[in-house]
Amino acid sequence: MLSDQQIDAYAREGYVSPVEAFSPEQARGYRDLLESAERSGGGLSADRRRKMHLYLKWVDDIVRHPRVLDAVQDLIGPDILLFHLTCWIKEAHTDAFVSWHQDSTYFGLDPAEHVTAWVALSPSNRESGCVQVVPGSHAGGQQRHAAGGDAGNMLKTGQRLDVPDDARIDLMQLQPGQFSLHHTYLFHNSMPNRSPDRRIGLGISYIPAHCRCDSRQRLSASLVRGVDRHGNFDLDPAPAADFDPQGMRSHEAAMRRWHAARAELIPKANTAT
Repeated sequence: MLSDQQIDAYAREGYVSPVEAFSPEQARGYRDLLESAERSGGGLSADRRRKMHLYLKWVDDIVRHPRVLDAVQDLIGPDILLFHLTCWIKEAHTDAFVSWHQDSTYFGLDPAEHVTAWVALSPSNRESGCVQVVPGSHAGGQQRHAAGGDAGNMLKTGQRLDVPDDARIDLMQLQPGQFSLHHTYLFHNSMPNRSPDRRIGLGISYIPAHCRCDSRQRLSASLVRGVDRHGNFDLDPAPAADFDPQGMRSHEAAMRRWHAARAELIPKANTAT
């Protein structure tokens, strides 16, 4: 899926963008399904915006899309687990932002081979507050994050890194149906949405099956390609349909585990040197 040049760029710069997944028309269809789910559910809670692939069949279709998985396989190999997913929505003309951070900070994954695929369902550009990165910053490994309660920060723990004013910054601008890939250690953020439209994307966290999580709480994950020979996670079933009862139960159980693990991993990350 990825060219040799793109694979080299990922190793050197820590990201690849943009990559084509599906057509803008398909992206519009997925967005319509999301907004229908928002209406039918009276708005999706913060937890319902996480691990949506466990109870929405169309999200499960995206996370298993061959073009997305082919690109991920080029970076981490053929046995792929989906560790986490977050639907990132910035409403039009709002101040919500994401501070500079590394995805690795509170995931507790070892080895650090987690890759995030950020799939755009609406335009993600400078005006709408696309993801920005510091190229090559992943080479420095895990960094200590400060914590705080900045108003508008979509990272509720307030994790943040200090990035020098003169740092080189690249924008991962995406059209609907495109996606980017970035390394778990890469410094990245996103600014407020000043556009007249919502900015909608799925942040999908893929790991090779040999990865493990450092929390005492055992977590679940979804096997999306290949085989799991390691058994480091309990495997979640795919939903049969949107909001099917088994899918809802799987989601609720997975989120209980997720919160228990975060209660352990967040203090550990904040006290690490």
